[in-house]
Amino acid sequence: MTKRINMIKVREILRLRFSAELSIRQIARSQQLSVGVVSKYVKRAEALKLGWPLPDSLSDQVLLQQLQPEKHVVATLAFTEPDFPHIHQELKRKGMTLQLLWEEYAEAHPEHYSYSRFTVLYRTWRGTQQLSMRQIHHAGEKLFVDYCGPTLPVVNPSSGVIRTAQVFVAVLGASSYTYAEATWSQSLPDWLNAHARAFSFLGGVPRVVIPDNLKSAVTKACRYEPELNPSYQQLAEHYGVAIIPARPYKPKDKAKAEVGVCQWPSILTHFWPIKLTHLWPVNRPFSASAGSFHHPA
Repeated sequence: MTKRINMIKVREILRLRFSAELSIRQIARSQQLSVGVVSKYVKRAEALKLGWPLPDSLSDQVLLQQLQPEKHVVATLAFTEPDFPHIHQELKRKGMTLQLLWEEYAEAHPEHYSYSRFTVLYRTWRGTQQLSMRQIHHAGEKLFVDYCGPTLPVVNPSSGVIRTAQVFVAVLGASSYTYAEATWSQSLPDWLNAHARAFSFLGGVPRVVIPDNLKSAVTKACRYEPELNPSYQQLAEHYGVAIIPARPYKPKDKAKAEVGVCQWPSILTHFWPIKLTHLWPVNRPFSASAGSFHHPA
């Protein structure tokens, strides 16, 4: 785009060129303009067959319109936006490339981005996504433990008073093999005894137990140095396991436990449409169903 200058300098450029017959460089030095700007004004004047002196009828406004035409705004096409979540998933397939996906996109949408722009937009989109590292679980390494959100209503057969029972869930990381039992509370004794029965049911102990930050497990939650409940620490020393609490507000740290917790409400509904009066008839089928309730990692 040619730099716009005032009309006094425009007329002076034309006078120096067509009357004084100075060179482009001389005019540029005289008017303190670049050679390129002077050259463009002179060429436009020559194309319009203007000379010097200018016609008296040629006003500054008309001359301005002729030598400094308005910039034409080119309407841009409304390109169809690619489906980047779908593209991101497709790239996980063996042999799939951005080039192939762009060709499919371009074929389906006549108003499409160029391949280079397509790749830039995809990488920009990918940079805005929250990244998470895939967790690799080895057999017997980790046991994720937590309490299930839904509780079990248990009716006192004598008084009719309803008492709620908590559901403890333990899930092995590699196989998702799950153990669950009902306890009267999430208190420290119930929490510790549930661990002992889970170890017994599984027939061994894992290398690492990963609990949530409930008070029976952690006395002071911290992302880097959580403080374990002393009794819980003693249980870990007794069984020779390490306890690494999940970081606060990081559910992906205990994703396996979350899966187990989410599955158990449907299991509860399936097994106990009847009114419960004791915990022991609950935990017997719990152990049986836990043994069969596991799914691929």
